[in-house]
Amino acid sequence: MESLGVKLKTAREARGLSFEQVSRETNIAIRYLEALETEYFESFPGEPYTIGFLKTYGSYLDLDTQELISLYRAHRIQEQPVPVEQLLRKPSPLPKIALVVAIGLAVCGAVAGSAYFISRLPERPVVQAPAVRSAVEYAMAGDSLERRLYPGDTILVSLNELQYKLELGSLGDTITIRTPTGFESLNLGQSVTVDLDRNGVDDVQVTLADFAKNNVDMGALVRFELNFSSPHIAGETSEIQADIPANLTSSTVIFSSPNAYPFTVQSNFQGFCLFRWEVLRERDRRDRNEQYFGRADELNIPAQNGVRIWASNAQSAKIQVIGGGRTVPVELGSAGEVVVAEIRWVRDEENRFRLILVRLET
Repeated sequence: MESLGVKLKTAREARGLSFEQVSRETNIAIRYLEALETEYFESFPGEPYTIGFLKTYGSYLDLDTQELISLYRAHRIQEQPVPVEQLLRKPSPLPKIALVVAIGLAVCGAVAGSAYFISRLPERPVVQAPAVRSAVEYAMAGDSLERRLYPGDTILVSLNELQYKLELGSLGDTITIRTPTGFESLNLGQSVTVDLDRNGVDDVQVTLADFAKNNVDMGALVRFELNFSSPHIAGETSEIQADIPANLTSSTVIFSSPNAYPFTVQSNFQGFCLFRWEVLRERDRRDRNEQYFGRADELNIPAQNGVRIWASNAQSAKIQVIGGGRTVPVELGSAGEVVVAEIRWVRDEENRFRLILVRLET
């Protein structure tokens, strides 16, 4: 039977994934990914962490997580050796009659001893519960923060010299975030905005990037962003709604969702390509970038609203879009073709948001 580590490694290599890419997309440190594949479980802080990371890694590789956990438990049982003295113990030299007598005396003594001790039993001692993970408090120092949270963990957000607390309340079919204005419930890939100081303007956007339903050990990967251009923030809805291209029906729809959420454009280069990119409508990232890429190079472009890209050799840039817990490959163009395109959120007539690929004239 294939071992746990071999099964994980084979599945990862079959998909052409590096530890760096897996770590970036699952939020599991590379040292723990290597430990799972080498079956070096002593490097984990405890078994709940081992099982939690194993479930996350297995789900990411589309493997049967229950089978992986069974292989893990079987491995742990095999690690416990049988004491040498038990293997070398010789049969008792006592005759069978003496053995029967000894057993009879032991039974009588056990019955008498039990009756005595039962009569003198003290009150039942209180059994201490196993140690529970302590809640962690994080401080949001910049405009954004992304953390894997567990129930009770909190995020402190500073606004106008005051601090506001956001707390992960529960994790079931959805996750619940306790905010200064009440509770917010999120599904995978969903975003909500919160008016922290209750002045009528949304201050922070909360996005659920990754979690497994009813799996507390895995926690939830949550992103917090201040002052991002968002369809939920006042003044931005009309901009996105009015920006729908005329040829929407001929565009490629990548994602469809009730809410727009952050995404990443990832490009793996198969050959030489001059590549330019510009993040759209984000105050702190307006500059155009340009770089010459070679074979096996990789580029990741995080964005909220959209990205404009220009490629001198479209087929050499293998594009995939990552967001809302999904990864979708996108065809940019053919070999030697110069392509200018935008990947961006638009809103359709049904008031739903679509992330689309629109090719522009060169």
